[in-house]
Amino acid sequence: MSIRFDDDVLDRLRRRARSVPGATPSGLVQQLVDEGLRMTEHPGIVFKDGPSGRRAALALGPDVWEVIKAVREVDERDDAAIEAVAELLNLPRHRVLVAIDYYARYHEEIDRQMQTADEDSLAAEKAWQTARELIA
Repeated sequence: MSIRFDDDVLDRLRRRARSVPGATPSGLVQQLVDEGLRMTEHPGIVFKDGPSGRRAALALGPDVWEVIKAVREVDERDDAAIEAVAELLNLPRHRVLVAIDYYARYHEEIDRQMQTADEDSLAAEKAWQTARELIA
């Protein structure tokens, strides 16, 4: 498929690709189109950059993986789990459902993000414990 961009859009695309290590204009277009389609298919989902990379999140809210982790960790099931997570994260019920719907489609991606977060948390705890032992 061949796509033509306005000169301004193409200049901005090239600048953005240069600012991201390893990015190419065509790779960036692929990513942005994929994310745009995902946001259209799942209203309320946005994509954020951060230390752990680019990830799906609720608009003005937590990352999807954080919502799903909370759903898995509450002692409730069914509607009670949704209500418990909504209260825990101070979100309206429908926003928890947006995250669950997104997870249903992209569960492998979200599971990887949760695993990475768990590994990072364990490493940070171990480093803290080592530092505490050193000065104790």
